[in-house]
Amino acid sequence: MEIREIENKEIWEGFLRDCREKTFLQSWNWGEFCQKMGEKVWQWGIYDNDELVGVALVEKKIAKRGTFLLVPHGPMAKPGENSREEILKALSEKLKTTALQEKAGFIRINPVWEREENEISLFKNLGFRQAPLQMHPEASWKLNLETSEEELFANMRKTTRYLIRQAQKNDKITFSQSNDFKDVKIFSRFHDQVSKRQSFIPFSLEYLQKEFSAFDKDNEVSLFFGYHNKEIACGSFVVFWSGIGFYHHAISVPKFAKLSIPHLLLWEAIKEAKKRDCSLFDFWGFVDPKKQSNHPWAGPTLFKMGFGGQAHEYIKTQDLVLSNRYWLTYVFEKIRKLRRGL
Repeated sequence: MEIREIENKEIWEGFLRDCREKTFLQSWNWGEFCQKMGEKVWQWGIYDNDELVGVALVEKKIAKRGTFLLVPHGPMAKPGENSREEILKALSEKLKTTALQEKAGFIRINPVWEREENEISLFKNLGFRQAPLQMHPEASWKLNLETSEEELFANMRKTTRYLIRQAQKNDKITFSQSNDFKDVKIFSRFHDQVSKRQSFIPFSLEYLQKEFSAFDKDNEVSLFFGYHNKEIACGSFVVFWSGIGFYHHAISVPKFAKLSIPHLLLWEAIKEAKKRDCSLFDFWGFVDPKKQSNHPWAGPTLFKMGFGGQAHEYIKTQDLVLSNRYWLTYVFEKIRKLRRGL
């Protein structure tokens, strides 16, 4: 197999359209967003006898804890025809060569491959180990949209249907859908408030603005806001890419919690995904509330599960150690994980 840089957006996106398990973190526009954020990015095609059989978007991450190469939610492989083992071997060798050139201490791969022992063993056989901390979701809750709007509503949890109906009856509750760049600043202000309340580091205004701009040029993003008496009560930042709607960021105001406005707003986002001919809605991030009831994501996951769907669990994030500097990162991330209660 041979790995070459892909410079044509249509070739890249065309390949990904045929992939089943995927997220926008491997999209062309995500690569452009990363570059706008000052990162070095490679968009590699993996070829077998000149046939494109896989792709991998690679980011160079420079942080206080160390420099490393990241493949977020990749690599992507052609469905059913080629060995993931061969693709992973070829990609690992290319990554090791590039990491040496870029003075990176380790390689991190966060694939959206099913969490099965035979898949995990592919990484173990190449010297990878489980990472101490995930950077992107290792599991997600997903809803199949290939049914009618009426059936989607009927398949929700009874309580979720009730709360949506109650919000619909309240004439003080309204919502809006926006593609106005200026509204990102409003969203960011509330996002900062949520982060203080839930004790996590928020995405910066610059981050949200550049992510919005990267996807907005192809009409692949919208902001949804829910209001009570024209006052913002909640919001969501939704990416629509390659036939999937992604519930990527969300905000809420505690004083409106009893009015169930987020339920109505998320239902509006799901309906918008159907209007855009999406076949799937990805709620972005899942933990099993029964097994991890104290996890910070347990509450939000129960909220998402009310809309119907099923869990998709991926292989845990994998690291390939290239330098002893990695162990400083390992200790740092272990401590960070404990502090976050993850």
